Amino acid sequence: MDTGTHLVMGLGLAGLATIDPVVASDQSVYAAVLIGTIVGSQAPDFDGLLRLKSNAAYIRNHRGASHSLPAIAIWTLLISFLLQMGFGFALPWLHLIGWVLLAVVVHVFTDLFNTYGTQAMRPFTDKWISWNIIHIFDPIIFISHLIAILLWALGLLSPTIIFPTLYAGLIVYYIWRTIAHRMLRKQIMSLDTDRSDNDQYIIIPTISLYDWNVVKRREDGSFLIGDYRQKKLRWVDRARCDDHPAVELSKSDPSIRSFLYFTSFACAEVREHPWGYQVRWSDVRYRHRKQYPFVGVLLMDSDYKTLGSYVGWLSDDRLEKRLRMNTY
Repeated sequence: MDTGTHLVMGLGLAGLATIDPVVASDQSVYAAVLIGTIVGSQAPDFDGLLRLKSNAAYIRNHRGASHSLPAIAIWTLLISFLLQMGFGFALPWLHLIGWVLLAVVVHVFTDLFNTYGTQAMRPFTDKWISWNIIHIFDPIIFISHLIAILLWALGLLSPTIIFPTLYAGLIVYYIWRTIAHRMLRKQIMSLDTDRSDNDQYIIIPTISLYDWNVVKRREDGSFLIGDYRQKKLRWVDRARCDDHPAVELSKSDPSIRSFLYFTSFACAEVREHPWGYQVRWSDVRYRHRKQYPFVGVLLMDSDYKTLGSYVGWLSDDRLEKRLRMNTY
């Protein structure tokens, strides 16, 4: 989920903590739990600091080790220990650790429902797990938390009523979205009149409850990109991956390796120039205004030696300006 949603979830879990008599009966304990759930709900995304190193390092590692099983334990113990230090080691360990752990786990678990995904099962596997069920920003999740927090702040209802009701409703919402996603997958396969048994589909959520984006990987390695709107399937683009020596050689570049490590839905396009080649890898899951802004681009001279590279999110115009600096 996005940072704002994780923030309101941290506040919501602090409200939920009022059902714990040990937390509710002591202001110091409650203050520590409030801080712990807010920080815990953000902690796995502290790997965003890798942007300071490079975009490639950030893309390769974001939602990776920081969202893994060992990291969940490390974040929980670290935050709890720092809070204990700050409050003079006078807090009940079990209750503090329990609520901080819940905040960290909720962060990682909800991220699994997005398209971006996480490596939550490390160290057992480094596979990216993305269930493609909930958009990275879901208005229902965000607004329902805001309403609950507002009711709590204004004292209109007891938090012991507000937040159990909120999270019970969200559990139902997640179950409904999961069932809807599975049913939609079958429906889209039945609507696709040009389907073979080996075609692979990925159904991608949008900010709308009923609109979805669709990517189909065909047997020949190409991709069809479409959408599902008003119960109709429409194909809007086809991405055909180039077969060129520069494509294979680009895979050895560290930046491109980082890009390909993150996604299995990348397609390469080669553009020849007087100075050499531009190999552009695009993640076809992310189509916006007829463009694929999540890219890994490598510039090579005529002898296939690297001139420059870029990995990240950019429009075509900004990308061309950025890459042009590397060719002169």
